[in-house]
Amino acid sequence: MAQNVTDMPDVCTIQTCPLEWAYLDYFPTYAGNLAYLVIFALLLVLQTGLGVWYRTWGFLVGMFCGLLLEVLGYVGRLKLNKNPFEFDAFLLYLIPLTLGPAFLAASIYLCLARIVTVYGANLSRLRPRTYTIVFITCDFLSLVLQSVGGALAATSEIDADGDTGVHIMVAGLAFQVFSLLLFMALWAEFVWTVRRVQDGRKDQRFGWLRSSFKFKAFQYSLWAAAIFIFIRSVFRVAELQEGFDGPIMQNEAVFMVLEGPMVILATLVLSVLHPGFAFSGSWHAATWTFRQKKHNDAMALRRDGLEIRSPLKSSQV
Repeated sequence: MAQNVTDMPDVCTIQTCPLEWAYLDYFPTYAGNLAYLVIFALLLVLQTGLGVWYRTWGFLVGMFCGLLLEVLGYVGRLKLNKNPFEFDAFLLYLIPLTLGPAFLAASIYLCLARIVTVYGANLSRLRPRTYTIVFITCDFLSLVLQSVGGALAATSEIDADGDTGVHIMVAGLAFQVFSLLLFMALWAEFVWTVRRVQDGRKDQRFGWLRSSFKFKAFQYSLWAAAIFIFIRSVFRVAELQEGFDGPIMQNEAVFMVLEGPMVILATLVLSVLHPGFAFSGSWHAATWTFRQKKHNDAMALRRDGLEIRSPLKSSQV
């Protein structure tokens, strides 16, 4: 990408400037990016429908925002196919695709808190609410760093400011990678603990749920989704660490394999085994509250009909 292209975004065209001056050194493939756009749009509709049907509102918010950003990002890439010198199209591609997976990660974090509740908070190093608060906070900080860095890098007219913006963006992505890695490490430790303890130490309210095939399968799908998002985030760090002119940033083949497909696969497994389906009507019963002990004492789970009765109103995430 030419250093002076931001000085004349409306002047350069395919006919008047060499492609090396553009924001990308290639024309993004129209068919491939259109296919990703359509897939993400369909997944957005599917996740919205499932979220409303099962009333998994917190999970839905993260998935909706993440998938909407993915759709916008591929709209930007399609616009760059027509004009790789268009500054607004470059921003529309760069920022949404950088931020989108962080929202998907937030939905994954919400699921682990409920899984811990189903097995028993006493078995976990952290309380269910702590998982949610800590990792959602990490996600938010990552989003802030990526947003600030992306805006500064993409709009700066001074090379030094642009480099600073890229570094801030990479720091946000690296922090996201670290958060995901720490999250998976704590989750793995919890799984190891659960397998070692006897059933008598587990939460007896959810014994029937833990033995169901779809709940067990859901946990594997959640692991897969976390790993896919992790792979994509590591790729994004490697892509941007050398700036917008870096060889990975300008390699569409690598992008088309390690960006879109990783996010698609993560979303797909969480659609086939949606948490609302996997929890069999107990998604809200497995929530945490700031008054967890009273909440646990009040909740009564009835197996026949899977109805939840509680004299207390609890906040749901």
